[in-house]
Amino acid sequence: MLPTENRLRRRQDFATAVRRGRRAGRPLLVVHLRRDATDPHAPGGSTPPARAGFVVSKAVGGAVQRNLVKRRLRHLVRARLRLLPPGSLVVVRALPDAGNADEAQLALDLDAALSRLLGRDTHGDAEGRVAQ
Repeated sequence: MLPTENRLRRRQDFATAVRRGRRAGRPLLVVHLRRDATDPHAPGGSTPPARAGFVVSKAVGGAVQRNLVKRRLRHLVRARLRLLPPGSLVVVRALPDAGNADEAQLALDLDAALSRLLGRDTHGDAEGRVAQ
């Protein structure tokens, strides 16, 4: 379970991350990251913590399968919150094949996407270009 202060809840926050953030696609999921997003509802004008939200559509499977995927993703993101800059918004969108994947496969795709978005890409430079 994600702590309350680390959850994306408002539609506007999801839209900001998806429309104005960077995106990294993997076979099982797509991760959207918006850095330095301000939260107008944060007390005292302090920098809000990193917040994450999840999108798991019916294409992933039935309700039981979708909830299983969401629980796995929440668990994985919770362990990686410390890697995210304060104030960042993360939206993890599960693709249809995520319903058949185990937690280890989801973890590999999530780590690869976050590494790319955070500039830690091992196959290219900080901009995501492959070195020649």
